Amino acid sequence: MIEYLYALQKHGIKLGLETMQILLDRVGNPHRSLRVLHIGGTNGKGSTAAMVAAVLQHAGRRVGLYTSPHLVEFRERIRINGCMIPEPHVEALITRLRAVLEDNLEPTFFEMTTALAVLYFAESEVDVAVLEVGLGGRFDATNVVEHPLASVITTIGLDHQEYLGHTEEAIAFEKGGIIKPSVPVVIGRMGEEAEQVLRRIAQDRAAPLWQLGRDFAIDGTRFERLTYRGMTRVWEDLTCGLTGRHQWDNAACALALLELADRAGMAVDAAAVRNGLRTVSWEGRLEVIGEYPTVVLDGAHNPAAAHALAEYLTDFAVSHPTSRIILVWGMMRDKDRRGFIDPLLPCVSEIVLTQATLARSATVQELRATLHEWQGPVHEAVLPMDALTVARSRAMPHDLICIAGSLMLLGDIKAAVCGCGLSPIRG
Repeated sequence: MIEYLYALQKHGIKLGLETMQILLDRVGNPHRSLRVLHIGGTNGKGSTAAMVAAVLQHAGRRVGLYTSPHLVEFRERIRINGCMIPEPHVEALITRLRAVLEDNLEPTFFEMTTALAVLYFAESEVDVAVLEVGLGGRFDATNVVEHPLASVITTIGLDHQEYLGHTEEAIAFEKGGIIKPSVPVVIGRMGEEAEQVLRRIAQDRAAPLWQLGRDFAIDGTRFERLTYRGMTRVWEDLTCGLTGRHQWDNAACALALLELADRAGMAVDAAAVRNGLRTVSWEGRLEVIGEYPTVVLDGAHNPAAAHALAEYLTDFAVSHPTSRIILVWGMMRDKDRRGFIDPLLPCVSEIVLTQATLARSATVQELRATLHEWQGPVHEAVLPMDALTVARSRAMPHDLICIAGSLMLLGDIKAAVCGCGLSPIRG
């Protein structure tokens, strides 16, 4: 069944809702029975979704969480209370969806996967479904949801320009497509031009808009104790299970969204907020997979995410002045390699170039060409696990190895480290 899903990638990426609407109509419109929290943005939306789901689960709710992409196992994308969709459910539900594909209805991989998630959540009678937008927003398959409880747009940055436009204003317009009439929306930290686009959309649709830094905020101390101050709630003495100061913004957006969900009858108390935020985990976001030396995986793959990663690496260097940072770097060919690597160069001591096992990966030669002004040591290892071996051979026990640039690269390495297989093909 997974191989069948990936074969649908021959249809490419088709932005639009018509196919999705027809497909769901043929299986009884399961999305209309769901209470949905809808989460979009350029960076941070997966982490924000994970935080929201964790808090709601600690509040005693049955929570469906739909995210993309996965790192190792396809079923990571669809979970209820942290448990991946069982294999028999994947098989049974895909069989049902395939049975309605007559009259030249040709869904894409993401459309079929989204339909699978929605159908599974509806038939499992979740209390709430937390849906992460895939690409953009306006024409994303998840945007068939007509009346979410509330939505959030975490950040706006340059990514997927071939589909969303080449300016932050154009990308904001596409991502602002998840703003629904009269449905409140939370927006995170972003440039003034993108913010103004989202404000206009919200105003046109009479959607109340909450903005980070104006209507809600989160403050942290050097001991990383956080205080959230919102429109109606103050939650103090919080800690976040996800590493990095950039996660504080994501936590603020998550808690603002939960405030709005509370207003819509999805109540959470201070204990659920505190315990959910403290225990949340999210694969591939400064995830530690090894010690002595410390090995972390980070899914940063665009310039904005690289700046957030650079902030974390800078903090690490300050608190560990005798440690070195070795970067294992691989990216997809269609990404902004120079924009990604430039913020990281001042933070790292050595770089190991590699490439994920996908045809669209940039080669180590293409990556090296981006580093023509870099004066530090550069090593090459085409296979990802060979690259990690090289990095470990160069590192002392107190050093940090950071693997970044592509979620696909992270999946290759995590699967090998954990000794498990990857789903047949990844997209």
